[in-house]
Amino acid sequence: MNKGKLFGVGVGPGDKELITIKALRVIKEADIIAVPLMKNGEHTAFDIVKEYAESKPVIECVMPMTRIFDELEKNYKKISEELAKILDEGKNIAFITLGDPTVYSSYMRINSIITKKGYETEIIPAVTSFCAAAAKLNMSLCERDEPLIILPMSYNKMKDYLEIKGTKVLMKANKSIFDICDVLQKKKLADKSVLIECCGMQNERVYKDINKINEKTSYFSIVIVKE
Repeated sequence: MNKGKLFGVGVGPGDKELITIKALRVIKEADIIAVPLMKNGEHTAFDIVKEYAESKPVIECVMPMTRIFDELEKNYKKISEELAKILDEGKNIAFITLGDPTVYSSYMRINSIITKKGYETEIIPAVTSFCAAAAKLNMSLCERDEPLIILPMSYNKMKDYLEIKGTKVLMKANKSIFDICDVLQKKKLADKSVLIECCGMQNERVYKDINKINEKTSYFSIVIVKE
């Protein structure tokens, strides 16, 4: 029996109309849908595409939100073993992931493990959250020779990169948002920054004045610093 194929399917930032035609085709043709499940029971990525899944069997893959590498690696290997069993049955799997699979996505570690096991894999790209955010703000991210710098909020050298000329995109602006706002104020970049939370989702919020943020924002938050 031929082995199945694993597809890493990006479904975009949250707006259902931003799903690509290719992503929809792969979802409809897949035998099994694998969805990341957060510790709180949320499966945001699947909520975007469940109406297209046509009641296909769904596997929930618990993805812990932790920075402990050993714990993450153990979890990725466990998920990969479960997926491999299904692939051995000759079934194709569409693993749904929010945004684009190649940009800070936990899925890519699973993709790597499955590939090394000898199975065929394919990545289906998607609209990134920061591109959707820029479109929402009716602005460009970069023009001509202007650099575009993508940084996770947790990066310990983020302050240094803020010194570089160009547009900065700060991702995962949740628990550290107050620290980030403080840094941007000290570097006189606060008035050039805007935060978008849950872009394309029902609970989307835009903060054009980050000095007025008075509560923690969600994991799906982005700060764009446009000089």
